[in-house]
Amino acid sequence: MLNVIYEDNHLLIVEKPPNLLTQGDATGDPCLADMAKAYLKEKYNKPGDVYLGLVHRLDRPVGGLVALARTSKAASRLSDQLRTHAMQREYLAVVHGADIAANGTCTGYLLDENGTVRCVPEGTKDAKQAVLHWDTLGTRDDLALLHVRLETGRKHQIRVQLANQGHPIVQDMRYGTDPPGEPIALWGARLILTHPIQKNTMRFYSVPKGKAFDGFQAEIDEWIIKEKI
Repeated sequence: MLNVIYEDNHLLIVEKPPNLLTQGDATGDPCLADMAKAYLKEKYNKPGDVYLGLVHRLDRPVGGLVALARTSKAASRLSDQLRTHAMQREYLAVVHGADIAANGTCTGYLLDENGTVRCVPEGTKDAKQAVLHWDTLGTRDDLALLHVRLETGRKHQIRVQLANQGHPIVQDMRYGTDPPGEPIALWGARLILTHPIQKNTMRFYSVPKGKAFDGFQAEIDEWIIKEKI
């Protein structure tokens, strides 16, 4: 079932579960966009196709908040916010290595090679600059809970850059070494945007789900409470 966080005539904010495609691909597997269209079609008894603009995506293994536009005008304005970084997408992640710094910035260049991304030297052909910031919210055993903020939205950026720092995300099957069995410990936990029509600032939160986050529930609750103040 679709977990709707917020809905009005212009905007639909939903929580994507891990391991669900945001948008359909060649696999033909179910995707969030189709689920949201089916939800709107049934709820409002709409004939024919339902318009729904996909503003941004989450990697298939990643859960969290996704913004969808219900009108073309809303889609255009939200896309502009994303392009100019006025829309803020923030993540919580559990990484290996409790020795990670209290805060820091990753700046580098990423190259996508047939779906797998790696860090490369500046000046590498087709590489794109990637910048993210993190704060460490807590540590347990040899794990750390991070709050991650993006300056750029490159493919697999958080996963690749943290792994390159020696702190791969727990249960990252592509860029880490954990065995399969649990969802990746990366979650789109906060989304800040300006309503495309009403122009007011809106903040949405989603509590991460997955075994790796269970030991950090107190830190997660504290972060959400602090951010809401």
